Amino acid sequence: MSNYKLWIGGKPVDGAAEMSVLNPVTEEPFASIARSNESLADEAIASAGKAQKVWARVSIAERQAALNKIADGLNARSEEIARILTMEQGKPITESTAEVAYTEGFIRYFASMDLPVEVIQDDASKLVEIHRKPLGVVVCIIPWNFPLLIAAFKVPLALLAGNACVLKPSPTTPVTASIFAEICADILPAGLLNTVNDDNDLGAYLTGHPGVAKVSFTGSTETGKKVMASSASTLKRLTLELGGNDPAIVLPDVNIKETAAKMYGAAFMNCGQVCLALKRAYVHESIYDELCEELAGLANDAIVGDGLNPETQIGPLNNKMQYEKVKGFLANAKKDGRVVAGGDVPEGRGYFIPPTIVRDVQDGDEIVDLEQFGPIMPLIKFSKVDDVLASANGLNFGLGASVWSNDLDEAKSIAMQMESGTVWINTHLDFGPNIPFGGAKQSGVGVEFAQEGLHEFTQIQVINLAK
Repeated sequence: MSNYKLWIGGKPVDGAAEMSVLNPVTEEPFASIARSNESLADEAIASAGKAQKVWARVSIAERQAALNKIADGLNARSEEIARILTMEQGKPITESTAEVAYTEGFIRYFASMDLPVEVIQDDASKLVEIHRKPLGVVVCIIPWNFPLLIAAFKVPLALLAGNACVLKPSPTTPVTASIFAEICADILPAGLLNTVNDDNDLGAYLTGHPGVAKVSFTGSTETGKKVMASSASTLKRLTLELGGNDPAIVLPDVNIKETAAKMYGAAFMNCGQVCLALKRAYVHESIYDELCEELAGLANDAIVGDGLNPETQIGPLNNKMQYEKVKGFLANAKKDGRVVAGGDVPEGRGYFIPPTIVRDVQDGDEIVDLEQFGPIMPLIKFSKVDDVLASANGLNFGLGASVWSNDLDEAKSIAMQMESGTVWINTHLDFGPNIPFGGAKQSGVGVEFAQEGLHEFTQIQVINLAK
């Protein structure tokens, strides 16, 4: 069984204790990793603070070159990382391979970005410029659904802006973060990226730490509220990408077979453990039965199993806590609606739940109103667009949404009335490093990706020069 370390000051460091990392297929340890305590967290933050003061004076061209070298390092170890990612997270090896590739692509795109000085006035009376300065030490808190890719949403932009990072992965998926830090240690100045591994007991310590200038967090809305509260004492800068319960509105003029296939992929990628997944589908009554049947066929045909098997399409849920939570959703869904595919939890080891289609549910049912974060897709019948808009907008979530129709003008009109940070038309889960991403309502604070996301890691400084 492999043993992994903390990374502090550019070196591998023993922890205060060891943690086992379980394979969600077997529920048995496949690796162990060093665990931090408050003293080691202090060392990580202090190391980052010292390195940041030097890094802030490095040219942006040198920072860009460092990011490209990190991408090269990921590429060189892509097969190894994908296999470990499947073992610790559970997703099929095809999805793990794609995650490593996307991570590399995100980093390379961010390496192409710049922070030019913006001149807003230059005349006979004055010169006024906007400069973007680094913040300091950034704590990046990563969930377990995309432990490598979400790290790449945060760390590269923070580094490009001149900050240092402390990376805290989920306790169930810390190994890929350790490998990422190892790759960075060969490229970055010592201490610029450090890791803190915990058992969900050091988050508040990090987010309240006076040596931290910003927290970039991805996770649940309830945890995000705690992050915001613990950061308040020092008025830390925050980016919070939080929970979602993405609605889809399906109008009667769609091609049912094509739409069902796209909706299915958007709902069940990574066993439904995607913040932006399609989580509740409102389907017009005239096509409701046919679309339910088409989706049920896709779910029934899915190959569920060990992600290391290249034929597997749906792996297990990542951890026992989420597994038990989703089983509870499933039990209530059976009471409130009618399961037309899946629904039966297999016996034996592993956190497996097959893709499940539930029809004849409605607003107010748990499976509709709460984020299930698992392989269950509820379908709700509607007749009037005004009514379905009220339903789609009726929750505190506002991360993503989609509209499906061949009438693009009508679809765009509906999309403009939806209260979500992103609304797709005839697709879902389409995102990239060049497209700003942020949630509305209680689905987030701030923006990730693109120039807007880079600016989140900077402090504006205005230079006003009288002539």
